[in-house]
Amino acid sequence: MIILGIDPGLATLGCGIICYEGNHFKTIAYGSITTPSTISTPMRLKKIYDELNELIIKYDPEVVAIEELFFNTNTKTALLVGHARGVAVLAAVNNDKEIFEYTPLQVKQGVTGYGRADKMQVQQMVRTLLNLSEIPKPDDVADALAVAICHAHTGNFKNMFRVK
Repeated sequence: MIILGIDPGLATLGCGIICYEGNHFKTIAYGSITTPSTISTPMRLKKIYDELNELIIKYDPEVVAIEELFFNTNTKTALLVGHARGVAVLAAVNNDKEIFEYTPLQVKQGVTGYGRADKMQVQQMVRTLLNLSEIPKPDDVADALAVAICHAHTGNFKNMFRVK
């Protein structure tokens, strides 16, 4: 099963694509989509959509796992991240991909076995589980890979169907 994990953000959206078969992980690709604050929000959202759409077409993941919005005390930031998250969901839906959503607590639990793990513990487990030589940077990329790993560990793919 090929899983695209997404950590939503307007300035930096993390993406991680893994293959999970027989309890083994294989890293396919990872990186981030960045948008400069010097361009308008609609153009930033378009850039995110276009680049995610290209990734989905290129790697054809079976599912997309995306982190749910963590409420931030800064309402403006939360709203902008929500916009980026919506664009990511739209890119997945427009490519007929089933979407699974996970809270930060679920991601930590799914990767480390402990829902209150700190960021470094999650990043170290991502590196270990995917047999990477170093922790992916920026943090958004490691977080996206963690979301993909979380999905693999939930077993949600066993009864999965695709809407065409």
